[in-house]
Amino acid sequence: MPQQIWFQQGLLSKEEVRISPDDRGYYFGDGIYEVFRVYHGRLFEADAHFDRLERTAAALRIPLPLPREAMTAKLRELIAANELQTGTVYMQITRGEAPRSHPFPADAAPVLFASASEYGRPLASMQQGISAVTAEDIRWLRCDLKTLNLLPNVLAKQEALDRGADEVILHRSGTVTECSASNVMIVRDGAVCTHPANHLILHGITRLVVLRLARELGIPVIEEPFTIDMLREADEAFITGTTVEVTPIVRIDDAPVAQGIPGPVTRRLQAAFELLIGL
Repeated sequence: MPQQIWFQQGLLSKEEVRISPDDRGYYFGDGIYEVFRVYHGRLFEADAHFDRLERTAAALRIPLPLPREAMTAKLRELIAANELQTGTVYMQITRGEAPRSHPFPADAAPVLFASASEYGRPLASMQQGISAVTAEDIRWLRCDLKTLNLLPNVLAKQEALDRGADEVILHRSGTVTECSASNVMIVRDGAVCTHPANHLILHGITRLVVLRLARELGIPVIEEPFTIDMLREADEAFITGTTVEVTPIVRIDDAPVAQGIPGPVTRRLQAAFELLIGL
């Protein structure tokens, strides 16, 4: 069955979708996006994603083409049309088509498209853990906005792969922020520690869920900045994200994290997440 894409007002085959080269998302990165997880054919934490989408759109002054309820219904239609059970939905909204000029165009209409793709769960990585390297965070200072401007994240991810690692942990002058495509947490003396949800990190939906689960389990949560030294001396470390779920980090900069195996707090959070998604 040809892949179905939601483009503007309806579903089209992928081959039918046409986006203008004058779209501001193409030449300015002037747009926003969300990646939703799909389990059992249903959107996971849809309200939290739309909360973030609406906040980002308001900050960038991009009008949303439809209310939340209508977009949710259309995404469900997209999932059904593609017969998706486990995967992701990518939704992007740009400011629209206009002659290339920096100021906001007065008459541009937002352009929306969304696609649904199969994406399996990262079971091997979740079980064994991954390796990470550290690098300076060179991004702009509004990382809380989920925009299309991801080239620094792309460069960071590629640096990790070039250095033989799975992910890069970013820091600003020694203060850990997040990763190229995920949030990072450590465990110290039984408490989960992570950078506060301010302008320096993306307010991850899985991050939100995991912190909620930790509190429900009685695990202390500390949302405060921590240093690279604290990261390297942590009892446990893990990343959270839509596609990585709760994945342990077992090596950082070629040195093991504690014993070099996933720790007990990480395992408890993984188990709680499994119960939540019903898998």
